[in-house]
Amino acid sequence: MSDPVRLEFHAGQAPYLIAEMSGNHKGEIERALRLIDAAKEAGADAVKLQTYTADTITLKSDRPEFQIHGGPWDGRSLHELYEEAHTPWAWHPQLFAHAASIGITLFSSPFDPTAVDLLDRLGAPAFKIASYEIVDLPLIRYAASKGKPLIISTGMATLGEIDDAVTAARGAAPAGTPDPVLLHCTSGYPTPHDECDLRTIPHLAQAFGVPTGLSDHTHGIAVPVAAVALGAVVIEKHLTLSRAEGGVDASFSLEPAEFKAMAESCRVAHAALGAVGYAVKPSEAGGRAFRRSLYVAAPVKAGEVFTPANVRSVRPGLGLAPKHLDQVLGARATRDLDAGQPLDWGMVQPS
Repeated sequence: MSDPVRLEFHAGQAPYLIAEMSGNHKGEIERALRLIDAAKEAGADAVKLQTYTADTITLKSDRPEFQIHGGPWDGRSLHELYEEAHTPWAWHPQLFAHAASIGITLFSSPFDPTAVDLLDRLGAPAFKIASYEIVDLPLIRYAASKGKPLIISTGMATLGEIDDAVTAARGAAPAGTPDPVLLHCTSGYPTPHDECDLRTIPHLAQAFGVPTGLSDHTHGIAVPVAAVALGAVVIEKHLTLSRAEGGVDASFSLEPAEFKAMAESCRVAHAALGAVGYAVKPSEAGGRAFRRSLYVAAPVKAGEVFTPANVRSVRPGLGLAPKHLDQVLGARATRDLDAGQPLDWGMVQPS
């Protein structure tokens, strides 16, 4: 199957908004289909899945290191969590077909080479490497070898580990990904706002010369909007139909109306960035006439001295610029002047 769309990312573009489904389908394909519909209606550019099985991502083991301590999944084993949260591979063709039918892009995070192959066969236009997999350089190289855009989350990674991942993506044979998108990410579920460190976004762009964005796990929409203001060109946020209905990631996911508000706000933020410039904007052009200028504030006879009592800086702006006030005060009027006249140099006798 050929790619239905070719994704391209570059600095300065409007934010590309990804609705992360993750396990919020709760094991029901109809809910997964409704999530795709909801993402489209909420203004997302793409829906992202996670393609793994419990056995491809972890081992079924009772050893302590396979148990989760703290956070929303406290007390569960990795295998148990991923068995519940995974998106069955048998669903993938129907999910891809449904997304295409309503005009929204769908792609996924592969967690092993067999997942890469499945997604490639289905025509996924990009691959996303999750934060926990950023250290799996063989997986990154294999995904990058398909010659498609690669998006990499950087949660928990050191600068050196990020460099290793970028190098692996760029060096993959036969194609490689010269400009992977790096998503700044804090892998806390949820992420406290004061742990976001969004200033890392432009630093990543500068350090690696690649497009950057944000994979966000905070509550609310303020953090993604701020990220766009700092240059994020990709925003990834979890979507759920209803937090009240639960789901493995529901507690830190947005509901459709919230995602729509985020999408609108992110796009407004990007539009508001504009460019560096000091030209008068069309919306303010009419206001120039109402800036301050020098006016005759009281009647002045020819030869009379201008003083603060008879010359003032007021609105509108048809008189001399206020910066000339010191030159005018102490000078004399060349003729009789009425109150309310805009002052010009023809009214002022040179000192």
